[in-house]
Amino acid sequence: MSVQSRVEEKLSNALELQHLEVVNESGNHNVPAGSESHFRVVLVSPEFQSKRLVARHRLVNRALKDELENEIHALAIHTYTEDEWQEKNGTAPMSPPCMGGSSSQ
Repeated sequence: MSVQSRVEEKLSNALELQHLEVVNESGNHNVPAGSESHFRVVLVSPEFQSKRLVARHRLVNRALKDELENEIHALAIHTYTEDEWQEKNGTAPMSPPCMGGSSSQ
């Protein structure tokens, strides 16, 4: 099973989600072709209601603990309640461009 598929499965099992996007952004970074090390996740859940951003991120990090320790180098997390998602018109910000990692040093 791919890392992306595991991320999707684990988040779907850990949270009550109304919307989930998992985007492999590894191709935007200085990694070998086909890598699965940089991801952006967009989650909409009623579980985020009345939770601060850091608490929301902790829920995601907890669900992906093994992947973050072993395979995922970078994870951009965008968490919304249904109302927040509707206010954003169903869009999340893009990840910033790669600064080159260790190859630019």
